[in-house]
Formats: sequence, C-alpha cells, structure tokens
Amino acid sequence: MSDIPRRAVTRTAKLAALPLGFAGRTALGFGKRTIGRPAEAVALEVQRRTAEQLFSVLGELKGGAMKVGQLLSIFEAGLPEEVAGPFRASLTRLQEAAPPMPAATTHKVLAEGLGADWRDRFAEFDDRPAAAASIGQVHKAVWHDGRAVAVKVQYPGAAQALMSDFNQISRLSRVITPLFPGIEVKPVVADLKRRLQKELDYVDEARAQTAFHDAYAGDPDFVVPAVVAQSGNVLVTEWLEGTPLARVIAEGSQEERDRAGLLLFRFLLSGPTRCEMIHIDPHPGNFRLLADGRLGVMDFGGAAHVPDELQWSIGRLLRIGTLGDPDEIVDALWEEGFLAPDAEVDPEEVAALVTPHAAPFAVGRFRYTREWMREQTSRGLGLAADMRPGALARQFRLPPQYLAVSRALAGGGGVLCQLEAEGDYRAEAERWLPGFADGDGPDLGDETAVTA
Repeated sequence: MSDIPRRAVTRTAKLAALPLGFAGRTALGFGKRTIGRPAEAVALEVQRRTAEQLFSVLGELKGGAMKVGQLLSIFEAGLPEEVAGPFRASLTRLQEAAPPMPAATTHKVLAEGLGADWRDRFAEFDDRPAAAASIGQVHKAVWHDGRAVAVKVQYPGAAQALMSDFNQISRLSRVITPLFPGIEVKPVVADLKRRLQKELDYVDEARAQTAFHDAYAGDPDFVVPAVVAQSGNVLVTEWLEGTPLARVIAEGSQEERDRAGLLLFRFLLSGPTRCEMIHIDPHPGNFRLLADGRLGVMDFGGAAHVPDELQWSIGRLLRIGTLGDPDEIVDALWEEGFLAPDAEVDPEEVAALVTPHAAPFAVGRFRYTREWMREQTSRGLGLAADMRPGALARQFRLPPQYLAVSRALAGGGGVLCQLEAEGDYRAEAERWLPGFADGDGPDLGDETAVTA
C-alpha cells in the first residue's frame, strides 16, 4: 500500500468509478431479471456489490472519503433490515481498520514531528499499525519512561486529499442515497468538510483531549488517555486497552451493551457541564469498554465548545419535547430558530414530529432499538419528501449553534440503537442538562421500561 493518494486525478478516478460501477450493476441486474431471477434477489445483489465497492474505495482512500464511510456506518441502525443485512459487515469494517501506509512513510512523519532522533523517545515502537483513523493511523509503542502509548501519525498529503475528496464525494449522492434513505448526503458532507479541516490540526486535538482528561481524571466511569507529546503531525497519548465498542455491539451480552450504552450517553451529556465541550465523533471505533467496566474514550479532533447558555437551551427543548404540548413546542422551536420566522405551521403536526425523538427522556427506562431508529428515519424521510409550498419540511431550520450538538446526539443515538441498549436516560438528562432539570417537568410516573 503506497502513501495516501495525493494527486487529484488519482483520487478522482477512484471515486468517479463508483457511479459507473453502480450503473453497470444496475444494468446487469436488469438483464438478470429479464431471464427470470426474482427482482428482490437481484436488488439485494446490486446493493451488496455496490456497498462492497463503495466502502472498499472509501477505506483505501482514507482522508475525507473514509470519514464519510465512518459517519454513514453510524446510521446503519436506521436502515431497513432487508437493505442493511447484505452490507453491515462492510460498514462496520471502517470503524476499526483501513489499509496501512508503509513503515518508511510512518518513520518520515515521525522524524518531521519529533525530530531525527525520534526513536530515542521510545523504548519500543511497533511498525505495524494497531488501528487506522480517517486522516491518520495509530501505532502501539512504549514511551521512554515505560508507559504504553498510542502514537497517532497523520497521513502525508491528508490536507490536499481532503479537499479533493469532498469536492468529488458531494457528487456521489446518486450512489450513496439509495443505500441510506433519509440521509441528505450533500449537507452532511459539507459539514464534515468544515470539521475535518479542524481535525487536521493535532495541536487543537491535543488541547481538547487534555481538557477532557483533566475534567474526567479519577472518574469511576470514564478513562480519557493523557496527552504525552504532540508535535507537527504526530500525537502521542497513553495507550487504552479494552474491548472495541464494535465488538460489544456484535458479541456483547445484554448487560455489557446496556452498560456501554448508558456510559456513552452519560459521556456525551456530561461533557458540556464538566468542560464546556462535547465529543462529536461518537462512532464505535472511538470507544473501548475496559475490563473494570469503565468506558475509554479516544479521538478528540472533533470536539466542539458548548457554552452554558446553549446547555440550558438544549435541556429546555428536550424537556418541552417530553411534555408534548403542541403550542409550547412550536413557541420553543421558534425562539431557538428551528422554525423560519414567517413559518405557518400546524402545532399538532409539529408535535407529532418532535415528541417521538424525546421518547428516551420521557420515561424512567427506555430501550433504544433498530426498529425505533427506523421509525424516526422513515418519519424524517416522509417529511423531507413533501416539498410543496408551505410544507412542514420547508419551515424547519437547523440553527448553526446546534449543528455540532445535533450531530453528536444523533450519532450517539445511532450507536445506542446498534447496541440495543436499555437504561434510565431521563435521569442522565436531569443530572447533566440544567434546562431539563429546571422548571416543572412532566408527570413521568413509575420506572417501567419502554421498548420502542
């Protein structure tokens, strides 16, 4: 495997092959139907082969292309089972691994970042990457003081490749959208482009990880590895041993999945209160379930600032959603900028759309399920499809200040549905969201679990 492809013509050719391959497979499928194969079987075969090619190319190109694949893998839980089944393995592979870059290239980046004598800073260094991220790969090593460390090395040319990727991927919605109904690919890609530009800066990532490490030091539930060193395109942190969350999803007991889900939820909600930041890249590759039951958290390149006022507003919106009063919901959405100033909406219709999303916060115990996620995806798809003048879809907006938090909570919800985790999520909202705890809440009754 050579360096991350940097020349725009090379990467563009790989990405451009995707719609051509899709068109070819569709034509082949049509031909097979004409000779008697069932349409359903042919459709599944086309979907499977399309997914295999899509995620193989995204993984090989790394950079922004791989990041799109990782993000889409989170939403796997929202797909119909007959669509998700044939390529679930292709999706989840991107959460943990990608083809490595050559050792010589890794050594060059280390020398540029840590100096020509970089080996003197390590007692041991494993040239085989332990994991691959979207813009870099991680090596296990032993620091000179005996600590086990993770050495994150950015792919050469990642910044240049990033721009080329997103310019090309934004044109691939015809291929990706049929695989992920209900997801608007172009806005997602545009937002990812802005965020990945920030993730390229390991100085910023080290600063964010240090803030989380300090805030959660000694916590009984979480481990955030300390930053050991950072220079250039190299970031060295303490090593984190544990079971990858993707393995918990695939093989974990219900108790393990419930534990992992509750801790993931708690971490996302508690970050703004504890350090005014939120981890906004909650795909399973960034989490480990440790042997002592704690949740290990990695990769803080996408952390976002959440000020006190926004924390209160988020909690207030969630609380109002659980109350279910149509007029109060519409007033709150207007006030926060989720509805256009001149919007004319039916409060009952708005409430019918909003309140299901607040279901995890409205009862004592709730189980996130794939079926629940599919219902929300289907509801959103139905809304988006109605683009008549005055339709509800045309009245909604996503205020910029909510973009990062919405992505974090939506991504976290997708992972919780993959885990099919049950827990008292309302108690977490009461504990960590000031706007949710303040004021008169709904009469929530007993602690009976609800499975959606």
